[in-house]
Amino acid sequence: MSIEVERWAEAGAPEAQELKRRLIDEGYSVFLSKDAPGTKYGPHAHAEDQSHWIISGGLELRVGHETYRLRPGDRDYLPANTIHSAFVPDDEGVTYLIGSKH
Repeated sequence: MSIEVERWAEAGAPEAQELKRRLIDEGYSVFLSKDAPGTKYGPHAHAEDQSHWIISGGLELRVGHETYRLRPGDRDYLPANTIHSAFVPDDEGVTYLIGSKH
């Protein structure tokens, strides 16, 4: 299993409603999530494909021995059953969309 990361390359800051629309158009069920600074999620996996799309703040995802730092507008693609962990490193916390696809 491997993770893909897409970096934000568009002009301007990401807008939550536009990102949500894009995820829905791709067939994801979408919900908004917010985590406080220092939040940690230990190693786990999901039965469905997931994509996290950062709106504000930052999120570090760890898959195997690799750490991926996501900033506003960045997005990951996590295949089902990929073991990963997450950490919120920034003082402001993180706001992001989680898309799940069965």
